[in-house]
Amino acid sequence: MTKLIIAIALFITTLVSAQGQFEQGMGKAFGLWKEGKNQEASDLFERIASAEKNSWLPNYYVALINSTSAFQTKDKEKINTLLTKAQSNLDIEMAKNPNNPELLVMQAMIHTGWIAFDPMTYGMTLSGKVAELYAKAEAIAPENPRVVFCKAEFAIGGAKWTGANVKELCKDVERSIGLFATFKAETPFSPKWGLDRANEALKNCK
Repeated sequence: MTKLIIAIALFITTLVSAQGQFEQGMGKAFGLWKEGKNQEASDLFERIASAEKNSWLPNYYVALINSTSAFQTKDKEKINTLLTKAQSNLDIEMAKNPNNPELLVMQAMIHTGWIAFDPMTYGMTLSGKVAELYAKAEAIAPENPRVVFCKAEFAIGGAKWTGANVKELCKDVERSIGLFATFKAETPFSPKWGLDRANEALKNCK
């Protein structure tokens, strides 16, 4: 019995230590990202993902950092590298949980990055897939503010080419802002981003 108690105690100690290391690592990675050290943050999130295979969050943030960085450069080689990196890390988590709405939004964002990079090549092949991803995410999590906002944002971007009326889409952007105010993240490290972008989009929505 004593051996069993010691074994359980050691297991709990190891578990608590692992959780502590995960939290410390995630906190450090977020700190690097906040400082604008995107590559260092991405690398650290990737190392955490290798050690913590039960959490989808580290690979998600690798994908988020790299996909958003791709929108901030016009260097074709860099864009290709960043989006390819984002996709490879997202694939790991999508294979485990293809119905996670946050992962679906991320996949849509990566596709959108390719469309923005080369509309003539990727617009026809990926636009429909992006719409499908947002529709699936919305069916799973209709109150998720990132789902509502990103879906509307993508449609507004498409409307610039088609001339479609964006009045209802602007209402969706406004609705997402209300959802951001009430949305409760599952963990301290769960996605919370998007409110600033939604507010900015609403200002320009017409």
